[in-house]
Formats: sequence, C-alpha cells, structure tokens
Amino acid sequence: MNTIAVIDSGIHDALADDDEAAGWLRAVGGRIATEAGADPDLTGDGLRRSLESLRELRDALRRLAAEMTADPRPPAAGPAPTRPEAIATLNALARARPEVVWPAGGQPARSYRAGNLAVALIAVQAVELFTGRARERLRPCLAPNCLLFFAKDHGRREWCSPACGNRARVARHYRRHHPSPHHGEQAQ
Repeated sequence: MNTIAVIDSGIHDALADDDEAAGWLRAVGGRIATEAGADPDLTGDGLRRSLESLRELRDALRRLAAEMTADPRPPAAGPAPTRPEAIATLNALARARPEVVWPAGGQPARSYRAGNLAVALIAVQAVELFTGRARERLRPCLAPNCLLFFAKDHGRREWCSPACGNRARVARHYRRHHPSPHHGEQAQ
C-alpha cells in the first residue's frame, strides 16, 4: 500500500515505472522467498506478469485500507477501484497454496505454489491483515502531505514516522500562531 508517497517533487509512485517496480519487487523478493519456501520468478515473463498484477493489488489494498480506516484523504493516484472491484482483485490474486516439502533425511517444511508467487503471497498477507486482529491497528497517516498507512503499535502513536509527527506538530503550531484571515475576524 505504501508504494505511493509524497516527495519534494510531488506524488511518487514506486510502481509506475517498470524498472522501478521491478527493483521494488526484487528488494522484497528475499522476504517473499523466505515466506514461500521458494524463489519467486522475477525474470522475463514472470516479472512482466507480476508488475501489472502488483499495481492492481496495490490499488485494491489502498482502497480497502481507506475504507477500513475511514481514511478522509482523497485517493492518491488515479481513480480508485470500487469496493467490490478491490475485493475481487485481492481474492483473485491471493491464490497461493501451501504444500509440504520433505526432503529425505530432512525436516518437513512449507512451500507455496502459485502462478504469480510474489504477488500471490503479498495478497495472502493482505487477506490476513484485513481479516485478522492486526486490522484494528491499521491507520492512515494524517500528517500533512503523507499518503502512507501504518500499524499503530503504541497507544500514543499518531503518525507513520517521527518525521510525519514532527510535520504535524509544526503545522498545528503554525495554525495556532498564524490564524487564517477568516479566523477571529468580527463581523461588522
């Protein structure tokens, strides 16, 4: 969900460009391989299939997270899918099945199989997030110019990062000490 962010030059989508999206997918590939018990195909046709699915999944997850958290922010990029479209996309992409791998003389282990293993496992993790207890901790970061979501892991945590917390406090201080022209004016 957090592959769209605000940077100095505006909104940056880490999945918009195929090369950058491939880099992002390869960067998380190790975690995916650990979870899957197998290396996802992040080359050639496997990579090309993954990129479009990854973008669709991200958009679906952002839509569902926004609804789950009552996110007041407008969609970050392009038209957001409808709730039924987002659910259908998530369910279609979360098709990974676990299998037992048990080498002779070794211990049994879990390995996942899917046509698009990398995206399928991210989708499975999203299903677990949205349907498990962790969903209660999901929040939109409401700091100025932030588009990220985060898991609230501390009772007083309000933002995705200390930098966003600082930006929000600075903005609040500015509003208190520099009221807009319409605030505090008396009607004459």
